[in-house]
Amino acid sequence: MAYKDYYDVLGVTRSASEGDIKSAYRKLAKQYHPDKNPGDDKAAGRFKEIGEAYAVLSDAEKRKLYDQYGHAGQVPPGAWSGAGPAGGGFSSADFGGVDASQFSDFFQGLFGQQGRGGFRGGGGQVNLDDLMSGMGGGRRFVQNVEGELQVTLQEAFSGSEEVIQVEGKRLTVRIPAGTRDGARLRLAGQGPGGGDVLLTIRVLEDGKFDLEGNDLTTSVDVPVDVAALGGSVRVPTMKGDVTLNIPQGTSGGRRMRLKGQGWPGKSGAGDLYVKLNLVLPTQLSAEEKQLYEQLRSLRQA
Repeated sequence: MAYKDYYDVLGVTRSASEGDIKSAYRKLAKQYHPDKNPGDDKAAGRFKEIGEAYAVLSDAEKRKLYDQYGHAGQVPPGAWSGAGPAGGGFSSADFGGVDASQFSDFFQGLFGQQGRGGFRGGGGQVNLDDLMSGMGGGRRFVQNVEGELQVTLQEAFSGSEEVIQVEGKRLTVRIPAGTRDGARLRLAGQGPGGGDVLLTIRVLEDGKFDLEGNDLTTSVDVPVDVAALGGSVRVPTMKGDVTLNIPQGTSGGRRMRLKGQGWPGKSGAGDLYVKLNLVLPTQLSAEEKQLYEQLRSLRQA
């Protein structure tokens, strides 16, 4: 499978700072967000590709591995770190008398760091039974395996179903609504030899919303006439667009609160804070220019 360079995906240089990477991601995520490109499979694919690149380059350890080994430094789907036979670790007997520490280094080099990688983004499948039998083990291992599963902010908010492959077996993973980044899911008995599959959920940053605690923050453009005279604008929420009434004389940078439109929590949903960006016209018709000049004259009188 051909992989695109993650730096090229985000349009940054290999020496880009953490801030440069985050800025590039936010810009591209806004441009290709599914809400702005409904029904566009190409844009949806690009959005996921951008998320995968950011998930690696925004993590110092993952970026170091990527810089050193490229995509080989990222664990592909099905390539797992494990807890050993029956969860108890490997002994030299398990490998025909060879020192197990050598295989520890081998697995780390082959699979990457513990649990690094993810399911989105493709990659080959590694059959642990074949691998072990090729080493002379010749028996089935009970193996607990770990991996990361990337979901969008919307999928984490609303809940979703994701399909992964473990040892060539397709598994459906149900993501509960309101799932947080770092949440752990356990698929009992679905790993090699009847072991468990342990998933860490990674919620991709969204170009439209920021999450802090149970509160979400977004921004919306407000035309100067609406800010001056009052009116309404449409505001995106995780449940769809709503109408926000703008008071007369509203200034740019003001934050308004939409109660209960934030992230779900045990004691109820948080709030959505909307930052108002005042938008001035860049081009004026002759009539509009005349009206602005009249307004200026009135203010100077």
